[in-house]
Amino acid sequence: MRAVILGGTGAIGGATAERLSLDGWTVDVTGRDAAAMPDELRSAGVRFHPLARDQVAGIGRLVGDDTDLLVDLVAYAARDARALLPVMGSVGQTVVISTRAVYVDADGRHINGDEPPRFPVPLPEDNPTLPPAGDDVDPHTRDGYAPSKVAVERTVLDSGLPVTVIRPSKVHGRWARNARTRPFVEAMLRGDARIELADRGRSVDHLTAAANTAALIAAVTRTDRDAQRILNSADPDTPTAEQIVRAIGERLGWTGTIDLLAEPDGVADQRGHHPWLVAHPIVLDTTASTAIGYTPNGDSLDLLMDEVDWVRRHG
Repeated sequence: MRAVILGGTGAIGGATAERLSLDGWTVDVTGRDAAAMPDELRSAGVRFHPLARDQVAGIGRLVGDDTDLLVDLVAYAARDARALLPVMGSVGQTVVISTRAVYVDADGRHINGDEPPRFPVPLPEDNPTLPPAGDDVDPHTRDGYAPSKVAVERTVLDSGLPVTVIRPSKVHGRWARNARTRPFVEAMLRGDARIELADRGRSVDHLTAAANTAALIAAVTRTDRDAQRILNSADPDTPTAEQIVRAIGERLGWTGTIDLLAEPDGVADQRGHHPWLVAHPIVLDTTASTAIGYTPNGDSLDLLMDEVDWVRRHG
C-alpha cells in the first residue's frame, strides 16, 4: 500500500506518515522546505519531495497511478481543491483535513467570530456550518479561514469521489508549527514561580492529538473505499485548562504555583489568557469515528507530553 501526504512534515502529517510507515505502507510526503522534514520520518523510510501545494502537475506525477491513499493537509480554498480533483480521481481514497472552526451555533456564532458560540455538547458532524467562501476570500485571515475550509469540503464532496473530510479540534503533537504548550514549557523551564489561568482554569476546549488523527486515518483505510464521510477527530477525554497546565508542570518537574483567576474583566483584561480559554465548552462528538473502527492512540494528557517533550528538546 502506498500513501502520499501533502503537507506531511507538521504534526498531523508527520504522525500519519509515521503511523502508516510502521503499518507497512510506502509513504511519500511533500513540503516546501526539506529542513522541516523530521529525522524520525526519514529514519522510518518516509520519502520527502519538495513540492508546494500549487504545483499540481508535480503532485500528479508523484501520485501516479499506484497511490492507494492521498492525504491533503494544505487545501485552504476551493480553488486548491478544484485543481487537485483530477489527481484525487486517480487514487483509491482521499482524506482532506478540515477544521472544527467550520461549525456555527443556532444563532450563527462561530469560533472566529466576535461573540463566543454556544454549541451542543457534544458537537456532531451534522451541526450547521458557515456558508462557503468565494474565490475572492483570503483563506489565511481570521474571517476567511473557516468559510474557505467549508468551500474546500463542499468542493471535494460534491465531486462524487471517495473522500473523507476530517475535522480536528485543537491539535497537539510533535512537529506542531505553533505548539500551544510552548509558553508554559518555556515559563516552567525559566523557573517562573507563578502561572495565571483565567476562568479559574475550568475552560474545556477539546484537544486533538495528531497521533489520534493518524489512528483515525488508518481506520479510514480499512473501511469502504467508495464511501464519502465527514468525521470529527478529537481525543477521548476532555481535560480542563488547569489539568493541562498541571500535567505539563508534573512532566517538567515544575514546583511553582498556578493562580486560578476569575473571568477576564472585559476584552482588555489579558491576565491569565491561555490557548484553551472559551466562554462555553467545546466538545466534539466522535461517535461516527469510533463506528468505523477507530481506536484512539491514547488520551489527551498522555499524548500531550509528546509535544511537551518535543518543545523542551527543540526550544
